[in-house]
Amino acid sequence: MRIFLTGATGYIGSAILEASLRAGHHVTALVRDPEKAEQVALRGGHPIVAELAKPAYAAAAEECDAIVHTAYDSSKQGVALDRLAIETLFGAAARRVDAGVPASVVYTSGTWVLGNTDGPAAEDAPLKPTPLVAWRPEHEALVRKLSQGGRIRAVIVRPGIVYGGARGIISDLLKDARNGLVRVVGDGSNHWPCIYDRDLGDLYLRLATHEEASGVFHATDEADERVSDIVEAIAAHAMAHQDVRHVPIEEARTKMGPYAEALALDQIVRSPRARALGWAPTLHSVGGNVARLLEEFRSAREAAA
Repeated sequence: MRIFLTGATGYIGSAILEASLRAGHHVTALVRDPEKAEQVALRGGHPIVAELAKPAYAAAAEECDAIVHTAYDSSKQGVALDRLAIETLFGAAARRVDAGVPASVVYTSGTWVLGNTDGPAAEDAPLKPTPLVAWRPEHEALVRKLSQGGRIRAVIVRPGIVYGGARGIISDLLKDARNGLVRVVGDGSNHWPCIYDRDLGDLYLRLATHEEASGVFHATDEADERVSDIVEAIAAHAMAHQDVRHVPIEEARTKMGPYAEALALDQIVRSPRARALGWAPTLHSVGGNVARLLEEFRSAREAAA
């Protein structure tokens, strides 16, 4: 299969690229500069250098059987650029359909659109987005609208907090533990829905290649871990003595803005639709795999040095 992938050198995109290439698929990857293009090419992908703000990449997307969008620009223009990317990629998919060729688009959202959950939340749970991602429900709705009533197979993936390697929120905790000071927003009694990066990459590939998969899919390991349990497990494996500081939400909000509220969310999230496709995570918790995650963290840091 020919897959068009945005954000191929990002945290989620890298996992999708590896899963896709491992399965023997041809991946055309949108990257922002020649250095990232070289990274993709060395891994076996086929990079094209372009920017989300300049939709010249639409022609390359139109040549592919499935389009997977994971890129997000962290600048002030990020939300507008994400909307532009959705419109561009669905435009490419629509031209395929008009030519009589099937088209699929997989879009990346996240579990933070659920806000604090009242018990376990599946894909049909109401949306109560934390302020940091208040714009995402509108973009999810746009994806549904542009699917043209199912003419374009549209998938929305809501990953939990991703772990593995040396990037992301959990890796930040691993780094802080190495330095001896871990900061936790709130008292740590809240639950984080998490997912191992390689398991997430496998789910994206399954969704991109499954001819009947459409709609919303959650991606979590369903471990229901409290933040305090994750931190304790990491501290137990760290070499240095750990000073765990609990930062009141008001103080954290002052320093971190709406990101603090996202970290303080209490979420228990289920992924029944993904599991119904035969997907099952290989890792089932952060706390139970800290030794492995620390080794991955060290290896990734050394490789990047």
